[in-house]
Amino acid sequence: MNERRKLVLIGNGMAGVRAVEHVRKLAPDAYDITIFGAEPHPNYNRIMLSSVLAGGADMKDIVLNDWDWYRENGIRLHAGHTVVKIDTRGRKVVSDRGVEAEYDALVIATGSDPFMLPLPGADKQGVIAFRDIKDCETMLEASKTYKKAAVIGGGLLGLEAARGLLHLGMDVSVIHIHHYLMERQLDETAAKMLQRELEAQGMTFLLRKQTEAIVGKKRVKGLRFADGSEIEADLVVMAVGIRPNVGLAKAAGIEVNRGIVVDDFMETSVPGVYAVGECAEHRGIAYGLVAPLYEQGAVLAKRLAGVATDGYKGSVTSTKLKVSGVDVFSGGQYDEPPGTRSLRYQDEVDGVYKKIVLAGDKLVGAVLFGDTSDGAKLFSLIRSGESVAGKEKELLLGLSFDKAGGTSPAARLAAMADDEIVCGCNGVSKSAIAEAIRSKGCATVGDIKACTKASGSCGGCKPLVEGLLGLYAGDAAAAPVKEGICGCTPLGRDEIVAEIGRMGLKTVKETMHVLGWRQEEGCSKCRPALNYYLGMLWPEEYVDEKESRFANERYHANIQKDGTYSVVPRIYGGVTSPSELKKIAEVAEKYDVPMVKITGGQRIDLLGVKKEDLPAMWAELDMPSGYAYGKALRTVKTCVGSTFCRFGTQDSIAMGIRLEKTFERLNTPAKVKLAVSGCPRNCAEATIKDFGVVAIDGGWELHVGGNGGVHVRATDLLCTVKTEDEVVEWAGSFLQYYRENANWNERTSVWVERVGLDAVKKALERKEDRLALVERIETTLRRTTDPWKDIIGSEELRKNFEPLSEPQTV
Repeated sequence: MNERRKLVLIGNGMAGVRAVEHVRKLAPDAYDITIFGAEPHPNYNRIMLSSVLAGGADMKDIVLNDWDWYRENGIRLHAGHTVVKIDTRGRKVVSDRGVEAEYDALVIATGSDPFMLPLPGADKQGVIAFRDIKDCETMLEASKTYKKAAVIGGGLLGLEAARGLLHLGMDVSVIHIHHYLMERQLDETAAKMLQRELEAQGMTFLLRKQTEAIVGKKRVKGLRFADGSEIEADLVVMAVGIRPNVGLAKAAGIEVNRGIVVDDFMETSVPGVYAVGECAEHRGIAYGLVAPLYEQGAVLAKRLAGVATDGYKGSVTSTKLKVSGVDVFSGGQYDEPPGTRSLRYQDEVDGVYKKIVLAGDKLVGAVLFGDTSDGAKLFSLIRSGESVAGKEKELLLGLSFDKAGGTSPAARLAAMADDEIVCGCNGVSKSAIAEAIRSKGCATVGDIKACTKASGSCGGCKPLVEGLLGLYAGDAAAAPVKEGICGCTPLGRDEIVAEIGRMGLKTVKETMHVLGWRQEEGCSKCRPALNYYLGMLWPEEYVDEKESRFANERYHANIQKDGTYSVVPRIYGGVTSPSELKKIAEVAEKYDVPMVKITGGQRIDLLGVKKEDLPAMWAELDMPSGYAYGKALRTVKTCVGSTFCRFGTQDSIAMGIRLEKTFERLNTPAKVKLAVSGCPRNCAEATIKDFGVVAIDGGWELHVGGNGGVHVRATDLLCTVKTEDEVVEWAGSFLQYYRENANWNERTSVWVERVGLDAVKKALERKEDRLALVERIETTLRRTTDPWKDIIGSEELRKNFEPLSEPQTV
């Protein structure tokens, strides 16, 4: 049996990981694979960051390969590690955290860095790029405090950043040195049409403007231009371009020009060392679009797997996307180079513009605005180089005309060649999608994406994928195909809960079998959901299925980016004692805890704990778990209230402790946070919690549905009560009603907006209904114990915490 070779990938981005995916398919047993990623995240879709800003997606929605994917494929991921040295003689790499990895084959996929203009004041607070999740988070945070944003750069990236900031409620000005927008993708006519659309959305454009300086003291206050004019700005986003990240390769003696120089097989000047993606330069070109990078990755994977390949010959590029809700497409030589001629069609009423560029009888370029449905076909003709003589008018005005003179979408799809590329980002053809629908049972766009990856990157081809689904699925796709809680089932949450109750299903496996799960073992989305629904419906009978919980919940500790864990014991209402503090300190010293931190929820977090130390630490702490990781009641934040504060009207500390002790260990569809403020000054921030209590003269206000996270939501006032017993009664009934009716992983803020506050009030207005809900929640709570008591005493469970044979960082 041949020993596996060692493959190391530097860079956890889209290009490098796509190459690894291909290697795993072509030669699944050939390599032990190690990946170093500078960001503390799994592989995610950088193209979709603008959708996160614009509110069309959450961070979790843009993950391409989650943590489980690395584990399931036997890939060692060092997330949050930046490689600082490549030793080409010793054939190893070293990270900034001292981790070394030897290699037989090394792939450098370090991507590119945003170009930051060397302007006076560029180092001020509030001056950022738009390149990664951290930049995205900075924008989201800034929008909460500041209102004026300036984006330097009117290209694709700059406009996407501007769109996101506009969605966040900021006044946005786009500064561009050129006389029209997106000059690398559009001609002037299309760019002017785009500008008018974006101005109607609220953007302001300053064209032919050269920024001279960024003004302000510590934080940016504005921009000054070369013509002497100025504008105010609290946030400046530079989106003026990227440059290949080549420093690591250059320091290792690898040939570097603008990018890392590679041959047709993506090999650098050093044998056994390869480069792929935005950091690579092939035949003098460094590509910045997804499709060429994936083409490079496919060639590299074949080379590494020992599969014959003609090599990479370069790419003809195209861009098809939505810019702030407007469809645009450009491909090939759209800018009319010498020796070409162009044909144009423009409809200002409907906002449609089309231009094709011809060289002799060949199509060499195209620009589409407003109607991009022919983009894939035109790009296919540009790539193939076939003659289009006599078809010029058809190409310009729209393919497959019907007798009425309009275009038929179905006819267009039917006329597409089988080898025509539908998803340019992932190189998926029409025939591949047809095969997935006909032979592999794909019945939704999600199924097709999971099977072929079509529509899985920029999403621009989704309408075509939907059209092909209708074409090949026939009657099954006449109406939108029903989406379930995950791809394993077409059933939604309410249907599943109803069927579990009706048929008396009592285990996860039984539920999946009886309800006809497509995947026999389920997935990481549906198994935890079923485990919760069963426990909620049968609190006295159901035995919690530990293997259907995430690792953090099983271990009662939160895994960190370096593979260690954080331990958070429960501290009721944020109130502790000298003896409790001393015990925590002694345990932290004994187990050499690197950091002890006070959390925002008024607790103490022990960070950097080794997995094998967890059972003994919990035993010595002898404190309840704080559930700082799970879908459960986490914290009850309090202020000092009338006990000490001169403004306090009620004893908020006692109320907070009572609530926390009443509902601790309660499993919920998503994490739940409570707070109690002792007066309307609201020092405990009760009005951004899932259930907030605010003391007033002679009573308490009860608030629900708040969220202080990325999408901030102030609470709604549920009711006002007079006594502490009523507070507990209403809290219990509200939490149980939420437990019984919310979707898995749905926060109360989202749930209250979905069902409406009036529906919640109506469900809780009668005392007998509240008491029935409270009785059900008490039944659940009677069955719960701190699971660490069982883990500490169980030899079988303790084996889960024995040290691994090799260190693994995920």
